Amino acid sequence: MDITYSAQELAFRDEVRAWIGANLPPDLRERVESYAHLGREDLLRWHRILADKGWVAPHWPEQWGGTGWNVVQRYLFEEECGYAGAPPIVPFGVAMCAPVLLRFGTEAQQRRFLPRIYHGEDFWCQGYSEPGSGSDLASLKTRAVRDGDGYLVNGQKIWTTMAQFADWIFCLVRTDPAAARKQDGISFLLIDMKSPGVSVRPLMLMDGRQEVNEVFFDDVRVPVENLVHEQDQGWTVAKYLLGHERMNTGRIGESKRELEKLKALAARERRDGQPLLRDVRFRDRLSRLEIELTALELTNLRFLDRMRRSGEPPGADVSMLKIKGTEIQQGLTELMMQAVGPLAQPLAPTEPYNDFDTRTAALVPRYCNYRKTTIYAGSNEIQRNIIAKAWLGL
Repeated sequence: MDITYSAQELAFRDEVRAWIGANLPPDLRERVESYAHLGREDLLRWHRILADKGWVAPHWPEQWGGTGWNVVQRYLFEEECGYAGAPPIVPFGVAMCAPVLLRFGTEAQQRRFLPRIYHGEDFWCQGYSEPGSGSDLASLKTRAVRDGDGYLVNGQKIWTTMAQFADWIFCLVRTDPAAARKQDGISFLLIDMKSPGVSVRPLMLMDGRQEVNEVFFDDVRVPVENLVHEQDQGWTVAKYLLGHERMNTGRIGESKRELEKLKALAARERRDGQPLLRDVRFRDRLSRLEIELTALELTNLRFLDRMRRSGEPPGADVSMLKIKGTEIQQGLTELMMQAVGPLAQPLAPTEPYNDFDTRTAALVPRYCNYRKTTIYAGSNEIQRNIIAKAWLGL
């Protein structure tokens, strides 16, 4: 096993770092580093900059615009983007729906959707969770009934991230309610969000932002050509997609950036003249978190080495990255709140503030928002069950 970078890989990292430094718009970097709300155009602006460079979908086949990079280069690119404070590439199209289409889609579906996803012409969201069907996703109840040359879809999805921006949604729907197992009888549909019968209702967060939504389907007609893979075989597609989603939840580059920021904040003198870094208890928690982040990075490199040698996608054990990565992200927000103290509270627009206050005033909303990280893509409790079943046979 080789978990070190070659000279060529280090040179590639330097090339990526220099390009991002020269091409990431300063205002976008500032919005990311100050935890400002990113709208549709903020997200798509960086997406299109990368698309013009040919770097927006490194993992795609070259015939569809992929870079031809190996798994280590792709990891380095994602880490450098996170470390530099680049806006995230919204994963639902590029990193989730596209791999599904490349693996299970028809040639017509690939020609129709992939170029538009690549160039940011279509904004996608994910229709998985439902009321009562979150981590137990196979219990979903949204129905799709075959009707001539299409399906009639009825039901509800919930916690649908960025549905208010979306042009399309990929959905798991139940097409055979009489199937013997709940994982059977599920299909994977692509649905135009402008279709009659689709409605979106925001679920407002505590900080007043709209990030997640409820999506309702009332007799929504979906052409049969928007079925991906085979009818009633959508669970196969769902498992494939979730493996890709969980591989990307570690966010190591972003966590490294946040760790540096946390250290800088903790080194500032407080009113008593002593920086928080001199507090033994705080320093112990900080060092433990840094060690865990280093261990996560090494574990990720082990996965990359295995994928590099086998060419196979990640298996069930990728859940380790999801568990530890999201716990580290939460730990960083907790220590950041402790380091900043009262200045973590959002300031009213009329209150005077300095640059330090501006960059920390969104920490309370960020702390609250990051409670979700151990739940999405399958709760961490479920991930532990997956690992136990895969490795211990439980």
